[in-house]
Amino acid sequence: MITFASSLITTFQAIVLGALQGVSELFPISSLGHTVIFPNLFGWQNIVKWQSQPESPWLAFIVMLHVGSAIGLLIYFWKDWVELVKAFFATLSKRRIETTTERLAWLIIVASIPVGIIGLVLEHKLRTLTAKPEIASIFLVVNGFILLAGERVRRRAEVRALAARESTTRDGGRPMEALSYKEAGIIGAAESTALIAGISRDGVVMSAGLARGLDNASAAKYSFLLATPIILVAGLYKIPDLTGPNGNGVRGAAVIAAIAAAIVAVFTVHFLTRYFKTRTLIPFAIYCLLFGTAMIIYNA
Repeated sequence: MITFASSLITTFQAIVLGALQGVSELFPISSLGHTVIFPNLFGWQNIVKWQSQPESPWLAFIVMLHVGSAIGLLIYFWKDWVELVKAFFATLSKRRIETTTERLAWLIIVASIPVGIIGLVLEHKLRTLTAKPEIASIFLVVNGFILLAGERVRRRAEVRALAARESTTRDGGRPMEALSYKEAGIIGAAESTALIAGISRDGVVMSAGLARGLDNASAAKYSFLLATPIILVAGLYKIPDLTGPNGNGVRGAAVIAAIAAAIVAVFTVHFLTRYFKTRTLIPFAIYCLLFGTAMIIYNA
């Protein structure tokens, strides 16, 4: 089997982890949790030994996995991003917000601020502390309860009333653009919990969106759009980790894994944008509860 410098990771392992990232980053089941759990489950001790080390190739490799899935999102939603970028610069030139696209662009910016600040302060510490299979498994169960809570809260009378007042969607939910800037900021702060292995970025954002009256399809698309700039900026910020000493032995594998993640992410988001038009988070919640519990027992 082909290996890279220092034999830290094989080509097969890189492709599997990249494909896993492309699915689990967009499914609300925590990509970080799965990339912590699966190497231990598969007996890949060459990877397991990095995961909880304060300074290791693991964080550099994880960053490239996330960049790969973000590139997949960017490819799929490229038309949306062209319109959003145009809208953003239009608001700068005219100094006001007039269209729904312009408002959505600023909602994404506002939501990105708290998660960006929290990420700068806590990202390294949280990923190191929770990058253990037993801890990730526990938080995967917590993630399942978060998804169930999101579906439960959206059925409350006050949430239904809020959605009914501003509904323009087929399912009677609020459109993304109807969120207030305060709501966007709160959703962004909630998104930062995904720094914990086992907690899903998209799952938290979708659950928070459902609690504010969005339907599943709108909440899913907002989570996908919100994830893209955050992950790409974090990737650029972490490039020195990959090019520096911590990237020794994983650079080639990281690139292959990122390509695999990008390709799989395109197909995954295509599936999910259709899935959430008629379905809910419940199956993903059940999966997290069952798989997380099984992994807690396995790792005990």
